[in-house]
Amino acid sequence: MDWAEIISATARTGVGTTAIVYALAAIGLNVHFGYTGLLNFGQVGFMGAGAYGVAIAVDVWGFSLWAGIVFSVFTAVLLALLLGLPTLRLRASYLAIVTIAAGEIFRILIQNPNWRETTGGANGISGFSDAFYDINPIADGSYGFGPWHYSARSLWALLVGWGLVVVFALGVGILMRSPWGRVLKSVREDEDAARSLGKNAYGFKLQSLVVGGVIGAFAGMYQAIEKSSATPGNYRPETTFFVYAALILGGVARTWGPVLGAMLMVALLELVNGILRGAVTEELIPSSLMDTTQIGQVRLILVGVGLAALVVFRPQGLFGDKREIALEDR
Repeated sequence: MDWAEIISATARTGVGTTAIVYALAAIGLNVHFGYTGLLNFGQVGFMGAGAYGVAIAVDVWGFSLWAGIVFSVFTAVLLALLLGLPTLRLRASYLAIVTIAAGEIFRILIQNPNWRETTGGANGISGFSDAFYDINPIADGSYGFGPWHYSARSLWALLVGWGLVVVFALGVGILMRSPWGRVLKSVREDEDAARSLGKNAYGFKLQSLVVGGVIGAFAGMYQAIEKSSATPGNYRPETTFFVYAALILGGVARTWGPVLGAMLMVALLELVNGILRGAVTEELIPSSLMDTTQIGQVRLILVGVGLAALVVFRPQGLFGDKREIALEDR
């Protein structure tokens, strides 16, 4: 096996655009689940709302890219209100059911042939991010060192993406150290006690859903703008569970836990994929046990087993603090 190429690909993937998307989505989910205790199983719906909000606004309605971003934020806020207003007064399981259903309903609707003129149907919408790359200040050429080499276009997308990750991670960290964030934590720990102190737990949970949903929408916006494409296949339900895996891996209710977890998760998936592909190609694994078409499924199984072991033996995640929150106590 070409270990040098496997390690290089893993290193590139760990800081690539996929890691950025998962990091942004996990930061938003951390506001919901980590700090407030909301079981949102439809973060992919907020990502899709962000992606299609900007895509439709720019490509179909002729808005500028920046107006499209504002429209996407408005769409995410509206979605959070639609999901939260009827469910947040009820038990946590109701929000979980509604959000996972909403995410799948959204995906089905955007690929509906009857809406093809607006959403592009199964093919999605493409070619709407020229304004983003037009303001690229980096001169044409190749940049980087070691395994990390990028064109000016790719480097611009990475710099903007990681800039967004840092801004949102720091912003959430500051918010959670404020009185508002301390109320969210009190709602997470004991909602009845928070109410007894005069706090409107319902209102704070709704605000948390909006804030985390908007950050999730930025994950979808970034993914769509970077690829200049928004397609239904990017917003399947399993995406939410990949985001949960990143959050749990890094550590819930931690400022940088979602970011480190996202980087490690995508790097781990790439590493396992490279090792399995090399082993199959060089017949270290017999074809009777596995062929190249099965690598993707086996990779997910192996990583899933590892994450399950993590939850059992270190439920607070790799970088979490058990005094802050542990999954077994939820």
